[in-house]
Amino acid sequence: MRKGICVAGNMLVDILYPIESWPSQGELVHVRDGILRATGGAVCNVAVDLAVLDATLPLQAMGKIGEDAEGDLILEKLGAYPNIDTSNVLREGISAHTLVMSNVAAGQRTFFTYPGANGRFDEDCVRWERVSADIFHIGYILLLNALDQPDEVYGTKLARLLCHARQHGMKTSIDVVSETSDRFRQLVPPALKYADYCVINEYEAQMTTGIALRDASGALLRENLPEALRAMRALGVAEWAVIHCPEGGFGIGPDQAYVQRASLRLPEGYIRGSVGAGDAFCAGVLYGAERNWTLERAIDLGIACAAAALSQPGATEGMRPLDGVLKLLEQYDRRE
Repeated sequence: MRKGICVAGNMLVDILYPIESWPSQGELVHVRDGILRATGGAVCNVAVDLAVLDATLPLQAMGKIGEDAEGDLILEKLGAYPNIDTSNVLREGISAHTLVMSNVAAGQRTFFTYPGANGRFDEDCVRWERVSADIFHIGYILLLNALDQPDEVYGTKLARLLCHARQHGMKTSIDVVSETSDRFRQLVPPALKYADYCVINEYEAQMTTGIALRDASGALLRENLPEALRAMRALGVAEWAVIHCPEGGFGIGPDQAYVQRASLRLPEGYIRGSVGAGDAFCAGVLYGAERNWTLERAIDLGIACAAAALSQPGATEGMRPLDGVLKLLEQYDRRE
C-alpha cells in the first residue's frame, strides 16, 4: 500500500556574502564576516517542513546534487530527519547554488544562480520501482532546466514525468517559481493536464491563467480568484487548485465549491523572515491531501504552517509539530 509523499525537483544551497557596497565594474569590494550557507529549493524546504510537521509520515526526497560540500550540506540537512529517505537523491558534478551578494549599506541583495547538477535532473534519474509514496510532488516549474524542455507528445518533459507518476499509482502535485518572464503560458499548462494538486501563489496563477489578481496599486482582486481557480481546473487540475498569498488561501476542488480562508493577524515583531513561507503553506496543503482532509481544513493548515515559517528568518526553522502549528489558528485572529 502506498503511503507518504515524495518531494522531487529543486535542491540547492544559498551562499550569502555580506559586502560593504556594490562595486563598479572592475573594482574590488570587501566581504564582511558572516558568510552563511543554507539549503533551499522545493525538496529541501517542503520535505523538511513535512518531516517536522509529522515525524511518522514517510517521505522520499528525489533530485540531483553535486559531489561537493554543498551536496554534503543538503544530505546532512535532510538526513537529520529519520522519516526522510534520501536514497533517490543522485550525485554528480557541482551542486546548484546561488551566490547572494548582500549590500549591507543599501539593504539590497543581488543573486547569481548556477543550475549545476539540479539542472540536469530528468526522468532518466527516476527509478519508479523505488518510489512508494501516495503523492508525488515536484517543484519548481520554470526552474528545472531539463524537465522544462519541450516534448512532442506531452508538451514538456515534466508533463511526461507527471503522467508516468500517475501510471505508477501516485497522485501528482506541482509548484511553480515566481519568475519574471513570459514562459508561464508555455510551461505550466502542459503540467496541469497531469496534476492532481496545484498549489501556487497569486502571481504565478495570474501569469499562468492570464487573469489579473492584483491591480496597479498591488491590491488583491478577490473577485477574480474563483475565475482563476476554475481556469486552473479547466487546464487539467484533477483535485485541488489552490492559490496562496499574504491575504490568505483560496481553493476549488472537484465539487467546484469555492473555499476562501483568511490568513492570521500576526502581532508586530512576530515576522522575522518570509523565506520559505510559500513552501510551508504547500507542505500543509499536501499533508491535508495525504491525510484525506477536506480542502478547507488543508488550506487552514497551510495558513498555519506559513505563519509558523514567518516566525524565524530561515526557510524551515520556524516549522513545528502538527499540534503546535494548529495552536496558531487558535492563538491569533484572522485578517478581515
